[in-house]
Amino acid sequence: MGEDDADNAPLSKTKRKAAMDELQHIGETLITLSKDQLTKLELPEKLLQAVTDAKKITANGAIRRQRQYIGSLMREIDVAPIVDQLQRWQGKHTAENAHFHQLERLRQQLLSEPDALSEFIARYPQVDSQQIRTLIRNSQRELSANKPPKSSRELFRVIREVVETHQAGTSEAETSSAPGPD
Repeated sequence: MGEDDADNAPLSKTKRKAAMDELQHIGETLITLSKDQLTKLELPEKLLQAVTDAKKITANGAIRRQRQYIGSLMREIDVAPIVDQLQRWQGKHTAENAHFHQLERLRQQLLSEPDALSEFIARYPQVDSQQIRTLIRNSQRELSANKPPKSSRELFRVIREVVETHQAGTSEAETSSAPGPD
């Protein structure tokens, strides 16, 4: 029996069931998405309607049947683009969290390490150093007086703005210096 024979052989009942369960799981994920995300997926109208209806159902038995219905509708379409987009959104979410944590660490360093400010200014020369110094000083005062962290939040906002502006400028410079198509 060659490879071609194995590809043409019918799937076992267990494998078919696993594939159907996977489609139903993808359908359950679709139910959790926002309207904007569903629109971006460009789902077939029948499937989009089934997902929208599922969001309105509250009875356990009814939602179970609706999920099965969504799974059966998904058997009729190519789910690869849907899965690909869902994975990209998940990756983007993870990347955004990592970026947020990096900015948070940077703020903590500025508040706790004396040399961190000069390193920050050297790395981001466009920053208003006086504004950063003032925010750091005010944040430290608020922390020691157990006041709400107004200046600390403002410091985070300024850091994010400076870092993201710098990253955008860096990626534009790379794009403009890249050779164009001939």
